[in-house]
Amino acid sequence: MMRFVSFSSGSCGNCYLLLGPRSGILIDAGVGIRRVKKELEALHLGFDHLSAILVTHDHGDHIRSLGSFCKRLTLPVWTTPTLHEALLRHPFTRDWIGPCRQDLQADIWNPVTEDFDVQYFVVPHDATQCVGFAIRCGEELFVLMTDLGHTTPQALEWASLATTVVVESNYDLEMLLGGDYPQVLKDRISHGIGHLSNDACAQAIQQFLHPGLRNIFLCHLSGNNNTPELAYASARAALDEAGVGPGAIALRVLRRGVASPLLTL
Repeated sequence: MMRFVSFSSGSCGNCYLLLGPRSGILIDAGVGIRRVKKELEALHLGFDHLSAILVTHDHGDHIRSLGSFCKRLTLPVWTTPTLHEALLRHPFTRDWIGPCRQDLQADIWNPVTEDFDVQYFVVPHDATQCVGFAIRCGEELFVLMTDLGHTTPQALEWASLATTVVVESNYDLEMLLGGDYPQVLKDRISHGIGHLSNDACAQAIQQFLHPGLRNIFLCHLSGNNNTPELAYASARAALDEAGVGPGAIALRVLRRGVASPLLTL
């Protein structure tokens, strides 16, 4: 059995927790350590439930507090060798990441805790490198793919095997194009190495749908170019078009700056 909570999802900060029977892993550390402690206590949990940290990429909204976690908890931090080299230079992490470094090996299951095995896959984003994760716990497969300018065959292949998928639904195209962002930022977001739109997310959902899928969580919504209602409606319409009625798959939006309930997957 796996349980999941999103502490925050979006450019304001990203941080997720997966719990297995004996251990827990934090995915990204873009939320302050005090806030995470408070959220854990509200769930009757503590830092002793954390056994490792996974890092998707080196943008601040994903690693802003990673140095604090390393300094205080000295948990193993698992990511790719490329990203670890970047973290050794990053001002948020360079003073503390070294003793915590654990490199994920490509194309194999990496046993990061006693409950969780992890494989990573590279996704297109304008970071040093950005990866999604396939996380296995017993018979459950949890796949997270965030901050991707477009989907890739490998990402869709992993999602098509998963019991739970966390997928980015960052922006509504009309809101982005009609908004007041400068053109260079609009292009950065929408031209293949930025973020995934609601429409692209909906298309991806139809591509990775399969009978074993139980949960879809929409993550990393823009605060300026999207709303939870628009993201949900787009994904819900994709499921309806595919003949998947309400209740067959749990569809949830992960909110910006707001913790989700503790969800059993």
